[in-house]
Amino acid sequence: MRLLKLLLKLTVVLGSLWMLYLMSHPKTDLDPTYSLRYSWLEYTDADGGPEKVCNCTAIMQGVREALKQAKLLTITKDFRKNVRIPDEHYINATRDCRKFKLTRKYLTFPLSQEEEDFPLAYSMVVHHKVQNFERLLRAIYAPQNIYCIHVDEQSQASVFSAISAITSCFPNVYMVSQRVRVVYSAWPRVQADLNCMADLYNVSTKWKYFINLCGQDFPLKTNLEIVRTLRSLKGGNSLESEKLPKEKKWRVSNVHQIVDGKIQATGKAKKPPPFNLPILSGNAYIVVSRGYVRSVLEDNRILALMEWAKDTFSPDEFLWATIQRIPGVPGSTWPNRKHDMTDINAIARLVKWQWHEGSQGSLEAVYPECHGKHVRSICVYGAGDLQWLLEHHHLFANKFDTDTDPIALYCLEKYLRQKALAELQP
Repeated sequence: MRLLKLLLKLTVVLGSLWMLYLMSHPKTDLDPTYSLRYSWLEYTDADGGPEKVCNCTAIMQGVREALKQAKLLTITKDFRKNVRIPDEHYINATRDCRKFKLTRKYLTFPLSQEEEDFPLAYSMVVHHKVQNFERLLRAIYAPQNIYCIHVDEQSQASVFSAISAITSCFPNVYMVSQRVRVVYSAWPRVQADLNCMADLYNVSTKWKYFINLCGQDFPLKTNLEIVRTLRSLKGGNSLESEKLPKEKKWRVSNVHQIVDGKIQATGKAKKPPPFNLPILSGNAYIVVSRGYVRSVLEDNRILALMEWAKDTFSPDEFLWATIQRIPGVPGSTWPNRKHDMTDINAIARLVKWQWHEGSQGSLEAVYPECHGKHVRSICVYGAGDLQWLLEHHHLFANKFDTDTDPIALYCLEKYLRQKALAELQP
Protein backbone atom coordinates (compact mmCIF):
# COMPACT_ATOMS: atom_id res chain seq x y z
CA MET A 1 0.00 0.00 0.00
CA ARG A 2 2.83 2.36 0.90
CA LEU A 3 4.55 1.52 -2.38
CA LEU A 4 1.37 2.37 -4.34
CA LYS A 5 1.13 5.76 -2.61
CA LEU A 6 4.77 6.50 -3.43
CA LEU A 7 4.21 5.55 -7.08
CA LEU A 8 1.15 7.81 -7.26
CA LYS A 9 3.10 10.74 -5.81
CA LEU A 10 5.92 10.10 -8.26
CA THR A 11 3.43 10.07 -11.16
CA VAL A 12 1.96 13.41 -10.06
CA VAL A 13 5.43 15.00 -9.72
CA LEU A 14 6.64 13.70 -13.09
CA GLY A 15 3.41 14.80 -14.74
CA SER A 16 3.74 18.27 -13.28
CA LEU A 17 7.36 18.57 -14.44
CA TRP A 18 6.33 17.43 -17.90
CA MET A 19 3.59 20.08 -18.05
CA LEU A 20 6.08 22.76 -16.99
CA TYR A 21 8.41 21.63 -19.75
CA LEU A 22 5.65 21.78 -22.36
CA MET A 23 4.60 25.24 -21.22
CA SER A 24 8.16 26.49 -21.62
CA HIS A 25 8.64 24.73 -24.98
CA PRO A 26 5.63 25.67 -27.13
CA LYS A 27 5.18 24.27 -30.62
CA THR A 28 7.30 26.31 -33.02
CA ASP A 29 7.50 24.05 -36.08
CA LEU A 30 5.85 21.06 -37.68
CA ASP A 31 7.22 18.43 -35.34
CA PRO A 32 5.76 15.01 -36.32
CA THR A 33 6.15 13.75 -32.76
CA TYR A 34 4.29 16.71 -31.28
CA SER A 35 0.85 15.07 -30.99
CA LEU A 36 2.50 11.86 -29.77
CA ARG A 37 4.04 13.78 -26.86
CA TYR A 38 0.55 14.89 -25.88
CA SER A 39 -1.07 11.46 -26.06
CA TRP A 40 -1.06 11.27 -22.26
CA LEU A 41 -3.77 13.97 -22.32
CA GLU A 42 -6.19 11.72 -24.19
CA TYR A 43 -9.21 10.43 -22.30
CA THR A 44 -8.78 6.67 -22.02
CA ASP A 45 -10.88 3.89 -20.53
CA ALA A 46 -8.77 4.16 -17.39
CA ASP A 47 -10.11 7.71 -16.90
CA GLY A 48 -13.75 6.73 -17.33
CA GLY A 49 -16.31 5.32 -14.96
CA PRO A 50 -18.97 2.73 -15.79
CA GLU A 51 -19.52 4.46 -19.18
CA LYS A 52 -16.27 3.03 -20.54
CA VAL A 53 -18.00 -0.26 -21.45
CA CYS A 54 -19.68 1.58 -24.34
CA ASN A 55 -18.24 1.81 -27.83
CA CYS A 56 -18.17 5.58 -28.35
CA THR A 57 -16.90 5.32 -31.91
CA ALA A 58 -19.88 3.17 -32.88
CA ILE A 59 -22.25 5.45 -30.96
CA MET A 60 -20.97 8.53 -32.80
CA GLN A 61 -21.53 6.72 -36.09
CA GLY A 62 -25.10 5.85 -35.15
CA VAL A 63 -24.60 2.06 -35.02
CA ARG A 64 -27.90 0.62 -33.81
CA GLU A 65 -26.52 -2.09 -31.51
CA ALA A 66 -24.17 0.33 -29.76
CA LEU A 67 -27.01 2.82 -29.23
CA LYS A 68 -29.25 0.05 -27.91
CA GLN A 69 -26.59 -1.01 -25.39
CA ALA A 70 -26.16 2.61 -24.28
CA LYS A 71 -29.91 3.07 -23.86
CA LEU A 72 -30.20 -0.06 -21.74
CA LEU A 73 -27.34 1.05 -19.50
CA THR A 74 -28.84 4.49 -18.85
CA ILE A 75 -32.01 2.91 -17.42
CA THR A 76 -30.08 0.46 -15.24
CA LYS A 77 -30.30 1.47 -11.59
CA ASP A 78 -26.80 0.32 -10.57
CA PHE A 79 -25.21 1.99 -13.59
CA ARG A 80 -26.88 5.33 -12.86
CA LYS A 81 -25.89 5.10 -9.20
CA ASN A 82 -22.23 4.32 -9.98
CA VAL A 83 -21.91 7.19 -12.44
CA ARG A 84 -22.93 9.87 -9.95
CA ILE A 85 -20.18 11.81 -8.19
CA PRO A 86 -21.16 13.59 -4.95
CA ASP A 87 -20.34 17.26 -4.36
CA GLU A 88 -18.07 16.32 -1.46
CA HIS A 89 -15.76 14.47 -3.86
CA TYR A 90 -14.78 17.74 -5.55
CA ILE A 91 -14.26 19.50 -2.24
CA ASN A 92 -11.82 16.77 -1.20
CA ALA A 93 -10.16 16.29 -4.60
CA THR A 94 -9.30 19.99 -4.99
CA ARG A 95 -7.38 20.17 -1.75
CA ASP A 96 -4.42 19.21 -3.91
CA CYS A 97 -4.99 21.36 -6.99
CA ARG A 98 -1.93 20.12 -8.85
CA LYS A 99 -3.03 16.51 -8.51
CA PHE A 100 -6.65 17.40 -9.38
CA LYS A 101 -5.69 19.15 -12.63
CA LEU A 102 -3.28 16.38 -13.56
CA THR A 103 -5.60 13.46 -12.91
CA ARG A 104 -8.53 15.22 -14.57
CA LYS A 105 -6.25 16.07 -17.54
CA TYR A 106 -6.98 19.77 -17.76
CA LEU A 107 -5.20 21.56 -20.61
CA THR A 108 -3.06 23.96 -18.61
CA PHE A 109 -1.15 25.36 -21.59
CA PRO A 110 -2.31 26.72 -24.97
CA LEU A 111 -2.41 24.07 -27.69
CA SER A 112 -1.49 26.58 -30.39
CA GLN A 113 -0.29 30.14 -30.90
CA GLU A 114 -3.51 30.85 -32.79
CA GLU A 115 -5.57 30.04 -29.70
CA GLU A 116 -3.24 31.88 -27.35
CA ASP A 117 -3.62 35.04 -29.46
CA PHE A 118 -7.43 34.89 -29.38
CA PRO A 119 -8.59 34.58 -25.74
CA LEU A 120 -12.29 34.17 -24.94
CA ALA A 121 -14.47 35.17 -21.98
CA TYR A 122 -17.10 32.83 -20.56
CA SER A 123 -19.99 33.46 -18.18
CA MET A 124 -21.28 30.27 -16.55
CA VAL A 125 -24.55 30.46 -14.63
CA VAL A 126 -25.06 27.37 -12.47
CA HIS A 127 -27.47 26.30 -9.74
CA HIS A 128 -26.94 22.54 -9.30
CA LYS A 129 -25.26 19.44 -10.77
CA VAL A 130 -21.61 20.06 -9.89
CA GLN A 131 -20.57 16.99 -11.89
CA ASN A 132 -22.01 18.54 -15.05
CA PHE A 133 -20.31 21.87 -14.29
CA GLU A 134 -16.87 20.37 -13.74
CA ARG A 135 -17.00 18.39 -16.97
CA LEU A 136 -18.13 21.47 -18.88
CA LEU A 137 -15.32 23.56 -17.39
CA ARG A 138 -12.76 20.88 -18.24
CA ALA A 139 -14.06 20.69 -21.82
CA ILE A 140 -13.73 24.44 -22.47
CA TYR A 141 -10.78 25.26 -20.22
CA ALA A 142 -7.70 26.94 -21.67
CA PRO A 143 -5.25 29.13 -19.70
CA GLN A 144 -5.54 32.08 -22.11
CA ASN A 145 -9.33 32.25 -21.65
CA ILE A 146 -11.15 33.78 -18.68
CA TYR A 147 -14.17 32.38 -16.84
CA CYS A 148 -16.74 33.91 -14.49
CA ILE A 149 -18.89 31.52 -12.48
CA HIS A 150 -22.25 32.55 -11.04
CA VAL A 151 -23.75 30.11 -8.53
CA ASP A 152 -27.37 30.85 -7.67
CA GLU A 153 -27.89 32.25 -4.16
CA GLN A 154 -30.52 29.55 -3.64
CA SER A 155 -28.14 26.70 -4.45
CA GLN A 156 -27.35 24.12 -1.80
CA ALA A 157 -24.31 24.89 0.34
CA SER A 158 -22.51 21.81 -0.97
CA VAL A 159 -22.92 23.02 -4.56
CA PHE A 160 -21.45 26.43 -3.79
CA SER A 161 -18.60 24.93 -1.75
CA ALA A 162 -17.70 22.38 -4.41
CA ILE A 163 -17.73 24.89 -7.29
CA SER A 164 -15.76 27.40 -5.21
CA ALA A 165 -13.19 24.70 -4.50
CA ILE A 166 -12.86 23.83 -8.19
CA THR A 167 -12.45 27.46 -9.28
CA SER A 168 -9.80 28.06 -6.63
CA CYS A 169 -7.49 25.74 -8.54
CA PHE A 170 -7.35 28.02 -11.60
CA PRO A 171 -5.95 31.58 -11.77
CA ASN A 172 -8.27 32.54 -14.65
CA VAL A 173 -11.52 31.17 -13.22
CA TYR A 174 -13.41 33.52 -10.89
CA MET A 175 -16.52 33.39 -8.77
CA VAL A 176 -18.78 36.32 -9.67
CA SER A 177 -18.36 39.34 -7.41
CA GLN A 178 -22.11 39.65 -6.80
CA ARG A 179 -24.47 36.68 -6.69
CA VAL A 180 -28.22 36.96 -7.22
CA ARG A 181 -31.22 34.80 -6.44
CA VAL A 182 -32.15 33.57 -9.93
CA VAL A 183 -35.85 33.30 -10.79
CA TYR A 184 -36.81 31.39 -13.92
CA SER A 185 -38.24 33.66 -16.67
CA ALA A 186 -37.53 36.81 -14.63
CA TRP A 187 -34.96 39.61 -14.61
CA PRO A 188 -32.50 38.02 -12.11
CA ARG A 189 -31.57 35.45 -14.78
CA VAL A 190 -30.32 38.34 -16.94
CA GLN A 191 -28.68 40.05 -13.95
CA ALA A 192 -26.57 36.96 -13.28
CA ASP A 193 -25.05 37.20 -16.77
CA LEU A 194 -24.71 40.99 -16.49
CA ASN A 195 -22.74 40.68 -13.27
CA CYS A 196 -20.34 38.26 -14.94
CA MET A 197 -20.14 40.48 -18.02
CA ALA A 198 -19.04 43.41 -15.88
CA ASP A 199 -16.49 41.32 -13.96
CA LEU A 200 -14.99 39.86 -17.14
CA TYR A 201 -14.84 43.26 -18.83
CA ASN A 202 -13.05 44.82 -15.88
CA VAL A 203 -10.66 41.97 -15.07
CA SER A 204 -9.11 41.65 -18.53
CA THR A 205 -8.79 43.81 -21.65
CA LYS A 206 -7.41 41.01 -23.81
CA TRP A 207 -10.37 38.75 -24.57
CA LYS A 208 -12.07 39.02 -27.96
CA TYR A 209 -15.50 37.38 -27.57
CA PHE A 210 -18.00 36.68 -24.80
CA ILE A 211 -19.98 33.43 -24.59
CA ASN A 212 -22.56 32.76 -21.89
CA LEU A 213 -23.30 29.24 -20.72
CA CYS A 214 -25.44 27.40 -18.20
CA GLY A 215 -24.42 24.30 -16.31
CA GLN A 216 -26.11 21.90 -18.73
CA ASP A 217 -24.47 23.19 -21.91
CA PHE A 218 -21.61 21.38 -23.61
CA PRO A 219 -19.34 22.29 -26.54
CA LEU A 220 -19.67 20.70 -29.97
CA LYS A 221 -16.35 22.15 -31.14
CA THR A 222 -12.77 22.25 -29.89
CA ASN A 223 -11.32 25.53 -28.65
CA LEU A 224 -9.38 25.89 -31.90
CA GLU A 225 -12.56 25.40 -33.94
CA ILE A 226 -14.36 27.96 -31.77
CA VAL A 227 -11.54 30.47 -32.23
CA ARG A 228 -11.50 30.03 -35.99
CA THR A 229 -15.28 30.37 -36.21
CA LEU A 230 -15.22 33.56 -34.15
CA ARG A 231 -12.37 35.03 -36.18
CA SER A 232 -14.46 34.45 -39.30
CA LEU A 233 -17.20 36.67 -37.83
CA LYS A 234 -14.80 39.63 -38.23
CA GLY A 235 -16.20 41.45 -35.21
CA GLY A 236 -19.80 40.44 -35.81
CA ASN A 237 -22.09 38.78 -33.27
CA SER A 238 -24.06 35.55 -33.62
CA LEU A 239 -27.33 35.13 -31.78
CA GLU A 240 -31.00 34.55 -32.45
CA SER A 241 -32.73 37.84 -33.32
CA GLU A 242 -35.99 37.93 -35.24
CA LYS A 243 -39.44 39.51 -35.29
CA LEU A 244 -41.35 39.12 -32.04
CA PRO A 245 -44.27 36.74 -32.72
CA LYS A 246 -47.78 37.88 -31.79
CA GLU A 247 -48.14 35.10 -29.25
CA LYS A 248 -45.18 36.50 -27.27
CA LYS A 249 -46.14 40.18 -27.22
CA TRP A 250 -47.89 39.82 -23.85
CA ARG A 251 -44.48 39.23 -22.31
CA VAL A 252 -43.41 42.83 -22.96
CA SER A 253 -46.79 44.61 -22.85
CA ASN A 254 -47.75 43.63 -19.29
CA VAL A 255 -46.07 44.45 -15.98
CA HIS A 256 -44.75 41.44 -14.06
CA GLN A 257 -43.32 41.02 -10.58
CA ILE A 258 -41.69 38.31 -8.50
CA VAL A 259 -43.93 36.87 -5.77
CA ASP A 260 -42.71 34.06 -3.51
CA GLY A 261 -39.89 33.22 -5.90
CA LYS A 262 -42.06 33.08 -9.02
CA ILE A 263 -42.87 35.65 -11.68
CA GLN A 264 -46.48 36.78 -11.97
CA ALA A 265 -48.45 39.26 -14.08
CA THR A 266 -49.84 42.25 -12.18
CA GLY A 267 -52.60 43.08 -14.65
CA LYS A 268 -51.07 46.47 -15.41
CA ALA A 269 -50.05 47.51 -18.93
CA LYS A 270 -46.43 48.47 -19.61
CA LYS A 271 -45.32 51.67 -21.22
CA PRO A 272 -43.63 51.40 -24.65
CA PRO A 273 -39.88 50.74 -24.67
CA PRO A 274 -37.49 53.72 -24.53
CA PHE A 275 -36.39 55.45 -27.73
CA ASN A 276 -39.17 53.55 -29.56
CA LEU A 277 -36.81 50.59 -29.83
CA PRO A 278 -38.34 47.64 -31.71
CA ILE A 279 -38.42 44.56 -29.47
CA LEU A 280 -36.98 41.47 -31.14
CA SER A 281 -37.31 37.81 -30.19
CA GLY A 282 -34.35 35.61 -29.30
CA ASN A 283 -33.02 33.44 -26.50
CA ALA A 284 -30.69 33.57 -23.53
CA TYR A 285 -27.59 32.34 -25.36
CA ILE A 286 -25.23 34.68 -27.17
CA VAL A 287 -21.84 34.87 -28.86
CA VAL A 288 -20.84 38.54 -28.91
CA SER A 289 -17.79 40.74 -29.31
CA ARG A 290 -16.11 42.72 -26.56
CA GLY A 291 -17.55 45.86 -28.17
CA TYR A 292 -21.09 44.52 -27.76
CA VAL A 293 -20.41 43.91 -24.06
CA ARG A 294 -19.02 47.43 -23.67
CA SER A 295 -22.24 48.81 -25.17
CA VAL A 296 -24.34 46.74 -22.76
CA LEU A 297 -22.43 48.21 -19.83
CA GLU A 298 -22.13 51.82 -21.04
CA ASP A 299 -24.61 52.76 -23.82
CA ASN A 300 -27.38 54.96 -22.35
CA ARG A 301 -29.95 53.55 -24.76
CA ILE A 302 -29.23 50.02 -23.61
CA LEU A 303 -29.14 50.99 -19.94
CA ALA A 304 -32.61 52.55 -20.37
CA LEU A 305 -33.84 49.45 -22.21
CA MET A 306 -32.62 47.18 -19.41
CA GLU A 307 -34.31 49.31 -16.77
CA TRP A 308 -37.55 49.10 -18.78
CA ALA A 309 -37.17 45.30 -19.16
CA LYS A 310 -36.90 44.53 -15.45
CA ASP A 311 -40.64 43.94 -14.99
CA THR A 312 -41.20 41.96 -18.20
CA PHE A 313 -41.61 38.20 -18.60
CA SER A 314 -38.54 36.23 -19.70
CA PRO A 315 -36.41 39.27 -20.62
CA ASP A 316 -33.47 37.02 -21.54
CA GLU A 317 -35.48 35.92 -24.58
CA PHE A 318 -35.69 39.40 -26.08
CA LEU A 319 -33.05 41.67 -24.51
CA TRP A 320 -29.91 40.41 -26.27
CA ALA A 321 -31.83 40.03 -29.54
CA THR A 322 -33.05 43.63 -29.32
CA ILE A 323 -29.60 45.02 -28.49
CA GLN A 324 -28.22 43.19 -31.54
CA ARG A 325 -30.38 45.39 -33.79
CA ILE A 326 -29.62 48.77 -32.20
CA PRO A 327 -27.62 51.00 -34.60
CA GLY A 328 -24.07 51.68 -33.44
CA VAL A 329 -23.69 48.58 -31.26
CA PRO A 330 -20.48 46.83 -32.40
CA GLY A 331 -21.26 43.74 -34.46
CA SER A 332 -24.98 44.57 -34.67
CA THR A 333 -27.20 44.21 -37.72
CA TRP A 334 -30.00 46.41 -39.12
CA PRO A 335 -33.52 46.11 -37.66
CA ASN A 336 -34.99 45.21 -41.08
CA ARG A 337 -36.42 41.66 -41.22
CA LYS A 338 -33.99 40.76 -43.98
CA HIS A 339 -31.36 40.65 -41.21
CA ASP A 340 -33.35 38.33 -38.93
CA MET A 341 -31.42 35.34 -37.61
CA THR A 342 -32.98 32.16 -36.24
CA ASP A 343 -31.47 29.96 -33.56
CA ILE A 344 -30.72 27.37 -36.24
CA ASN A 345 -28.67 29.84 -38.28
CA ALA A 346 -26.90 31.41 -35.29
CA ILE A 347 -23.92 29.54 -33.81
CA ALA A 348 -24.61 30.23 -30.13
CA ARG A 349 -26.65 27.19 -29.10
CA LEU A 350 -28.33 24.10 -30.55
CA VAL A 351 -31.52 23.32 -28.64
CA LYS A 352 -34.24 20.82 -29.52
CA TRP A 353 -37.72 22.03 -28.62
CA GLN A 354 -40.29 19.25 -28.34
CA TRP A 355 -42.88 20.96 -30.54
CA HIS A 356 -40.38 21.38 -33.40
CA GLU A 357 -39.37 17.70 -33.52
CA GLY A 358 -40.55 15.30 -36.21
CA SER A 359 -39.64 13.30 -39.29
CA GLN A 360 -37.33 14.74 -41.93
CA GLY A 361 -40.07 14.78 -44.56
CA SER A 362 -42.38 16.92 -42.42
CA LEU A 363 -42.73 20.60 -43.33
CA GLU A 364 -43.39 21.44 -39.67
CA ALA A 365 -40.38 19.63 -38.21
CA VAL A 366 -37.12 21.50 -37.61
CA TYR A 367 -35.12 18.55 -36.31
CA PRO A 368 -35.48 14.80 -35.58
CA GLU A 369 -37.01 13.41 -32.41
CA CYS A 370 -35.12 13.52 -29.13
CA HIS A 371 -33.27 10.34 -28.11
CA GLY A 372 -33.13 11.36 -24.45
CA LYS A 373 -36.03 12.88 -22.53
CA HIS A 374 -37.78 16.25 -22.32
CA VAL A 375 -37.55 18.72 -19.45
CA ARG A 376 -39.75 21.83 -19.82
CA SER A 377 -40.19 20.86 -23.49
CA ILE A 378 -36.41 20.86 -24.13
CA CYS A 379 -34.58 17.71 -25.19
CA VAL A 380 -32.03 16.44 -22.69
CA TYR A 381 -29.80 14.72 -25.20
CA GLY A 382 -29.17 11.01 -25.31
CA ALA A 383 -26.37 9.08 -26.98
CA GLY A 384 -28.57 8.71 -30.05
CA ASP A 385 -28.51 12.48 -30.60
CA LEU A 386 -24.72 12.79 -30.89
CA GLN A 387 -24.36 12.05 -34.59
CA TRP A 388 -27.01 14.67 -35.42
CA LEU A 389 -25.47 17.24 -33.05
CA LEU A 390 -22.02 17.03 -34.61
CA GLU A 391 -23.39 17.69 -38.08
CA HIS A 392 -24.24 21.27 -37.10
CA HIS A 393 -22.22 24.48 -37.01
CA HIS A 394 -23.26 25.49 -33.49
CA LEU A 395 -20.52 25.95 -30.90
CA PHE A 396 -22.57 24.57 -27.99
CA ALA A 397 -25.66 22.48 -27.37
CA ASN A 398 -28.20 22.40 -24.56
CA LYS A 399 -29.16 20.26 -22.56
CA PHE A 400 -26.92 17.49 -21.26
CA ASP A 401 -27.31 15.74 -17.94
CA THR A 402 -25.23 12.98 -16.37
CA ASP A 403 -28.33 11.89 -14.46
CA THR A 404 -30.28 11.36 -17.70
CA ASP A 405 -27.65 10.03 -20.11
CA PRO A 406 -24.04 10.08 -18.88
CA ILE A 407 -22.93 8.15 -21.96
CA ALA A 408 -23.82 11.04 -24.27
CA LEU A 409 -21.57 13.38 -22.28
CA TYR A 410 -18.80 10.80 -21.90
CA CYS A 411 -18.58 10.05 -25.63
CA LEU A 412 -18.79 13.72 -26.60
CA GLU A 413 -16.02 14.85 -24.26
CA LYS A 414 -13.85 11.94 -25.38
CA TYR A 415 -14.44 12.82 -29.05
CA LEU A 416 -13.58 16.51 -28.49
CA ARG A 417 -10.36 15.77 -26.63
CA GLN A 418 -9.19 13.34 -29.33
CA LYS A 419 -10.01 15.93 -31.98
CA ALA A 420 -8.18 18.71 -30.13
CA LEU A 421 -5.03 16.59 -29.91
CA ALA A 422 -5.39 15.45 -33.53
CA GLU A 423 -5.42 19.14 -34.57
CA LEU A 424 -1.80 19.30 -33.37
CA GLN A 425 -0.68 17.06 -36.21
CA PRO A 426 1.23 18.73 -39.07
